[in-house]
Amino acid sequence: MNLLRIAIQKSGRLSEKSIELISEAGISFNNSDRKLLTQSANFPIELLFLRDDDIPQYVADGVADIGIVGENVILEKKSHVKVAEKLGFAKCRMSLAIPKSVDYPGNSYFNNKKIATTYPRILGAFLKENNINAEIHEISGSVEIAPGIGLADGIFDIVSSGSTLISNGLKEAEVVMKSEAVIISDPNLSKEKQQILDKLLFRIRAVQKAKCNKYVVLNAPKSNVDKIVQIIPGMKSPTVVPLADDGWVSVHSVLKENEFWEVIDQLKDCGAQGILVIPIEKMII
Repeated sequence: MNLLRIAIQKSGRLSEKSIELISEAGISFNNSDRKLLTQSANFPIELLFLRDDDIPQYVADGVADIGIVGENVILEKKSHVKVAEKLGFAKCRMSLAIPKSVDYPGNSYFNNKKIATTYPRILGAFLKENNINAEIHEISGSVEIAPGIGLADGIFDIVSSGSTLISNGLKEAEVVMKSEAVIISDPNLSKEKQQILDKLLFRIRAVQKAKCNKYVVLNAPKSNVDKIVQIIPGMKSPTVVPLADDGWVSVHSVLKENEFWEVIDQLKDCGAQGILVIPIEKMII
């Protein structure tokens, strides 16, 4: 039996989100004994738990068939893998930061400066592209302390909320790139394993679409149904159900979550009442 081997981070926030996504896709597995390799009980995949920095190379070497990792790690490792799907979580920025006391004049500030980072390749490409002559000081972990101890004039690192920078007396100066979690795959997957990957992506996309949409139910005067259909058209068209109260209907539709507050006033102007917004668990179009 062919199994698709998926590499995910063995600990940390990306690991938690990856396991959550796989579980939401209806795939069960038991890793209570914290094995490095475990097989799903109801889907033809194996989960391989690795350090995130190792995932691209394991996929490129064919040890794992696919992996979930940040885009920044792929670029830094320059591994020969294919991005199969962007996942929309673990979003962050790769940024240059400097002491907050510095009056930042632009990226020319970094000329003839020392920059500490754990991502020398991404930083080196940015410096070359912008004709900046700076010394890259590669270190592992806790780069934020480098300016404070006199090791560097600035840093290049992952930024999410920016709280770590603030707590170390730094401020974000330049956003070099944005990153999010992606599924990468071996470009040379067999036909059988590609079919398993396609089934997995189908499930994941159904989960992701559900998170971005909500099921909307409302009551409205029958005379205003055409106007409401224009406001919330749904996937194809809303479901309209007559109510016991003559002249009123119940309208059922699907709406993108980030659009709801933009249209709520329009719906109320059309006489909508008893508006319910309900989460969707899976969404298959």
